[in-house]
Formats: sequence, structure tokens, C-alpha cells
Amino acid sequence: MSINRVIISGNLTRDPELRSTAGGMPVLGFGVAVNDRRKNQQTGEWEDYPNFIDCTMFGARAEALSRYLNKGTKVSIEGKLRWSQWEREGQKRSKIEVIVDELEFMSSRGDSSSYGGGMGGGYSAPAPAAPAYAPAPAPVVDASSSVYDEDIPF
Repeated sequence: MSINRVIISGNLTRDPELRSTAGGMPVLGFGVAVNDRRKNQQTGEWEDYPNFIDCTMFGARAEALSRYLNKGTKVSIEGKLRWSQWEREGQKRSKIEVIVDELEFMSSRGDSSSYGGGMGGGYSAPAPAAPAYAPAPAPVVDASSSVYDEDIPF
């Protein structure tokens, strides 16, 4: 068994690029900068060393997010690593990228430097308008029917 999951948090290094496959599926490409913190052996000071990670997202969510992402946006992404290889002008090239499954905004709109609490909701754009109908009332729990600790499977 093998596991291929990655979670990173950083800032977009460029505006995302929205393309489409030959079959019409939206493909969003963007880069994320993630810093490693290391101690400089000569000065004794801690320094940030950036890693630049290519990210790709597919489908309708990619198309929707392309309107809200831009260079500098702080995001947290979860996905899997994919290695690809190709040949260009007689030279073999390869890269590792993250195929994005989940994306969460970590800074509010217009604030690309904030480390504040995230704008929850994963792929969220603006929240949908409240429905025009009233939600169903919560079910009433009968106090005489209780759950015992031994009934809980964990």
C-alpha cells in the first residue's frame, strides 16, 4: 500500500492560468511559494528559503476558482503529487506537481499578506443566497431514550 497526499500552505506566485482539455474540461494552473526555515551556519540567523510548487486543478471548481485567485493570494491546498516527463527540442524534461483536490483561502479578499483565520468553505466563492423557504425544524429528541457509553463504537 502506498499513500500519495500532500498539504501545503503558501502564496500564489502568479495569476492562475485557465485552459481547457481537448474534451472541454477546465484546467487551472498556478504556482504556490512555500518557505522552509533554516539556520544559516555562518551567521547563526534563521532564514526563509522558498520552494516553488506547480499546482493543477481540474473541473468546474477550477473554472469557478479562477475568478477569485490571483498572485499573492494565501491558500492552503490538499492534493497528490504527480510526476510527468516530456521531451522538448531533443531534451528530456520532467517535473513534480500537485494535483489539487481541496483549496481553502487563508486570507480575506484584497489581503494577500494576512495569516489570519481562513475563509472557510474549501472551494467557496461567495456564499449562496439563503433559500426562500423556511428550513425544516430540528427533530425533537426524547429525553427518555438515552445513549449509553457502551453503545458508542469508539
